[in-house]
Amino acid sequence: MPEAKTTFPDENRMLILHPPLTKGCEPPAALAYLSAALAAHNLPCTICDMNIEGLMHLLHSVTGAADTWSARALKHLDDNIATLQTPNGYRNFDHYGRAVADINRLLEITGKSCNLQLSLANYQDNCRSPLNSADLRQAAADYRENIFFPYFSDRLEELLHQEQHAHIGFSLSYLSQALCTFAMIGYLRAHHPDKTIIVGGGLVTTWLSNPGWCNPFADLVDHFIAGQGEKPLLRLLGTEQKTVQVRPSYAALRDNPYLAPGFILPYATSSGCFWKKCNFCPETSENNPYHQVSPTTVTADLQSLTMATSPVLIHLLDNAISPSTLRALSEQPPGAPWYGFVRIDALLADRDFCKRLRASGCLMLKLGLESGDQNVLNSMHKGIDLRHAAKVLENLHEVGIAGYVYLLFGTPAENRAAAERTRNFVEDHHQAISFLNLAIFNLPLGSEDGTSLQVTDFYSGDLSIYRNFNHPLGWDRAEVRRYLHATFKRSPKIAAILRKDPPIFTSNHAAFMK
Repeated sequence: MPEAKTTFPDENRMLILHPPLTKGCEPPAALAYLSAALAAHNLPCTICDMNIEGLMHLLHSVTGAADTWSARALKHLDDNIATLQTPNGYRNFDHYGRAVADINRLLEITGKSCNLQLSLANYQDNCRSPLNSADLRQAAADYRENIFFPYFSDRLEELLHQEQHAHIGFSLSYLSQALCTFAMIGYLRAHHPDKTIIVGGGLVTTWLSNPGWCNPFADLVDHFIAGQGEKPLLRLLGTEQKTVQVRPSYAALRDNPYLAPGFILPYATSSGCFWKKCNFCPETSENNPYHQVSPTTVTADLQSLTMATSPVLIHLLDNAISPSTLRALSEQPPGAPWYGFVRIDALLADRDFCKRLRASGCLMLKLGLESGDQNVLNSMHKGIDLRHAAKVLENLHEVGIAGYVYLLFGTPAENRAAAERTRNFVEDHHQAISFLNLAIFNLPLGSEDGTSLQVTDFYSGDLSIYRNFNHPLGWDRAEVRRYLHATFKRSPKIAAILRKDPPIFTSNHAAFMK
């Protein structure tokens, strides 16, 4: 371990970390945006994607295997990683699938030794829950027991030795990151108690939006930040935000060994949702404001970032890309293939416009259809007409844009008959649907739309982000789950679509599978 420097920390110098565990296929956009905002205000900042670094450290720490599959996976680890990092690895779906499964196998057997369900996409402790503040506090106290401790203890000391950071920030967006985040916070509190700890991100935003939030981590975390972090972070560092829109910088993340066939460039053309009418949507229950980056800025940013990073793919992070931004992209292509989430609207019902989108580099669009029953859509205020949706799917298919369709089962207005109509819709349009994501409805904790429902606790734990409810039509989660397994997924036309979905990485790699 390096010796500590004797110099005093810069009172504004900040280290921002992306902790394990998330899918390690692209850089975390939050770090690129926050560091650029600090740099624009002349504030020193270091960023580190400890997720991809930690995953690689863990994989290369495996030394033995007790079964044939694990032994093969260990023997071919470097080859399998190379498969996911080269375009050729995506040309044969079976070869790709074996590489993903073998890499995942090593994480699985390594996790079992620590009583974890560990994968390339998830970190689940069999004894501790990220929904329980007492468990997160215990993770901080027992930081040495964390499976990533050998990595993060050395790496944190290295980073703190290189620069004397006064503030350390964590980007905590997913439940799968929470236990590792608090283990790292526990280490810092034990070894560097003088550091200011700041935590933000999507999961923190959800915590703080709960009207019953009562901070159980006051002795561990100095500041929590909800929503977009640039303005409050600058204020914490004693600076008022002068430059509102800053182009993200990926210079410090560009060369990380992400599991993708080249650099994927994440970029947000907006925050929040411009529609914001859907019942039970977290964007509504959390009252997240909508902010759109001007389309001219978007196209200029993307062209500049493409020149700087040479991405194989641009990932637009929006909840829904606005029509004005889609038009701008069709007129001024970003210079690399791209994909993102869009609403099913009149613009995509224009086949000529879809052709221009494809010519601009659009490989795939993610579509939140949710249901194939019009009454269910109307009750959710989705603003989608199924005849319109069918036309959009047909247009995208004909011009060569993959449609990644999201379906949501078990909403309060749905019953089995409505779910059957969804199945019929998908079967009728199966040739125009490239990929499917199936989900069972969760009621957000703060949803005002749930006031008419009989609710119970979804999970035990004071940090639960969902509520359970008695379905008004008797279409409960167990029934929905049985229906999906026994009926919906067994449809030959639907099963053929589901088989095309990249295992574990799903939509993050789907655009490479065309």
